[in-house]
Amino acid sequence: MPEITLQTILIVDDSPENLTVLSELLQPIYRVRVATSGRKALRIAGTAPCPDLIMLDVMMPGMDGYQVFEHLRADPSTQDIPVIFVTAMDSTEAELHGLDVGAVDYITKPIVPPVVLARVHTQLELKQARDWLRDENCYLEAEIAKRMAENELIQEVSIRALAHLAETRDPETGNHILRTQGYVQQLAQKLQTHPLFSATLNDRYIQLLARSAPLHDIGKVGIPDAILQKPGKLTPEEWEIMKTHARLGAVAIEEAERDVERPVVFLTLAKEIAHRHHEKWDGSGYPDGLAGEAIPVSARIMALADVFDALISRRVYKEPMSYDEVRSIIAAGRGRHFDPDMVDAFLTHFSVFCDIADRHRDPIPD
Repeated sequence: MPEITLQTILIVDDSPENLTVLSELLQPIYRVRVATSGRKALRIAGTAPCPDLIMLDVMMPGMDGYQVFEHLRADPSTQDIPVIFVTAMDSTEAELHGLDVGAVDYITKPIVPPVVLARVHTQLELKQARDWLRDENCYLEAEIAKRMAENELIQEVSIRALAHLAETRDPETGNHILRTQGYVQQLAQKLQTHPLFSATLNDRYIQLLARSAPLHDIGKVGIPDAILQKPGKLTPEEWEIMKTHARLGAVAIEEAERDVERPVVFLTLAKEIAHRHHEKWDGSGYPDGLAGEAIPVSARIMALADVFDALISRRVYKEPMSYDEVRSIIAAGRGRHFDPDMVDAFLTHFSVFCDIADRHRDPIPD
């Protein structure tokens, strides 16, 4: 037979006679603890076994029942214990005051045993229901958090898989995905307090932006190998074909958006990045020659991250540039290729981006 755990009631009264009457009434059914003063009641209420219900005398010397109640509600460990006031004051005003401060019930002396037992039983049943509901809510919240974490992981893995699929067409990008993702996140965080960007770059936006960044070149899967993997300089005709990867990437993501019932924020950002990360601040970029603030914030951040990584990386047609050389090129592109405020933030924290590059450096080929 499983052991039955009795519910615990704490009776607080400065009169030993009253304690005896209530204890004898309740002990056959419940575990009873007693206290003859408010201070003793507070000590007992905070120790195991924690009371499931407190029956609290109002008129006590030193600390009265109302003061004890205030202390109970101020302590996180006792604030949810239901309290029944027990008092000789039988006025309506006294009863209303007791209920107004937050007691669950109000019993007047001399007590009527069947009434006390019924009210105690009712309040303990209500507490059990509240406890069950609280535990159920905690369980559901934990399950929701778990499912959301799983969904986030699946989403991230799917993005990485798509990005690596594009990488297989352009094998020299190596750790480009990890590096650019790191640059994008850091640059967005550095811009978060800037008055021009603070309204856009909240924490959730930055999280989704960093997650979307690996898809910036997804459109390269639509570029022929002869152009994408050409070791030398592209002809003007080949370059025009290469530039179509921006629009191809945006179209691919747009097709994915049509398959879902409501907008997905990270897909919106991914589409912006894929479509617009080759636009330039002065309007000389592609595919649409957008200029200035007409270029989405996400794409402006990605443009700077992408160019920085391209310049420091080895390609079949070029050797990697030094950080000093790249710093000068980025600075020269301020207000021409790149958003000037973003360049200022990038150069102010230049060492941070160099550290990311060093941490995810491509292996040296044999």
